[in-house]
Amino acid sequence: MDHKKILVINPGSTSTKIAVYLGRESVFLKTLRHSSEEIAKYENIAAQFEFRKDTIIKELIEADIEIDNFDAIVGRGGMVKPISSGVYEVNEALKVDLRKGVLGQHASNLGGLIADDMAKNIEGARAFIADPVVVDELDDVARVTGHPDMPRRSIFHALNQKAVAKRFAKEIEKKYEDINVIVAHLGGGISVGAHREGRVVDVNNALDGYGPFSPERAGTLPTGALIDACFSGKYSYEEMRKFVNGKGGLVAHLGTNQAHEVEKKAAEGDPHYKLIHSAMAYQIGKTIGGCAATLKGKVDGIVITGGIAYDKILVEYLKDMVGWLAPIKVYPGEDEMWALAQNGLSVLNGEVDTKVYE
Repeated sequence: MDHKKILVINPGSTSTKIAVYLGRESVFLKTLRHSSEEIAKYENIAAQFEFRKDTIIKELIEADIEIDNFDAIVGRGGMVKPISSGVYEVNEALKVDLRKGVLGQHASNLGGLIADDMAKNIEGARAFIADPVVVDELDDVARVTGHPDMPRRSIFHALNQKAVAKRFAKEIEKKYEDINVIVAHLGGGISVGAHREGRVVDVNNALDGYGPFSPERAGTLPTGALIDACFSGKYSYEEMRKFVNGKGGLVAHLGTNQAHEVEKKAAEGDPHYKLIHSAMAYQIGKTIGGCAATLKGKVDGIVITGGIAYDKILVEYLKDMVGWLAPIKVYPGEDEMWALAQNGLSVLNGEVDTKVYE
């Protein structure tokens, strides 16, 4: 049995998830909640560093977990420069860009920074990040839009998409690098990726306005109407950003970002909820179909994952709409902590090499 001890750190906007693994076995898992009052004390994400780190250490000590014998500490990767998929050992260049938030400020930027700081005080410990949201493996042709000033960007649920794609490949007794699979991650944001022989060659930007609408994101909108809204005088810049991410999707239509509530009312026969619920599924299905075209119809499987994959009505809608393309496999929920730990373990066991962030 593998007894390598790994700490996983996954900071979110109002929480920090931590986990301890011995090899592939989880021995501790906790979500540390941070109140809006606590967060408001800090002027930016970077300023939260000591607060988040101290909270993690305190929690581990209270749980009687020794903090001086980790073999690796794996942090959730942040909004750094676009990089290829893989495990990156934290270096100075990575830390500089995590502090800056090259592509934006997000709490996940703190993951690698805290991992590095804690690992420095443990003999032999290594600090990693793995498959951050900025993983970019797009084909060049997929980047081009109708204007050279606005190329498509790859921002998606890379960690979970890669993990479930590899899980699917293993279940069909093939290597991830030898299959074509479409992965639809259905959560607060929705990303649908075309995985061709180990690379995500096309995927919608799940963060700021491309692809299906989701519980709180508007997805692709009619360009003309969007321009009119921007210059209508009704909205500030900040309000328009929220229009796209935060107050779009189910929130805009139904006033809630709780997908299970929408599923329940749709199942009860509420006509408006049923329409919006079906429209979200419809857009997901269309995007899956587009990915199938990207893969020229050579698709070994379609994987549906994320929290909304628990929605049986939506999943059945997708099976009816795109099930003819390829077998559909459903992995409800997401296990980012497990995925981060296994990425770290694969390096410690010599199964994969780390990549260098430059």
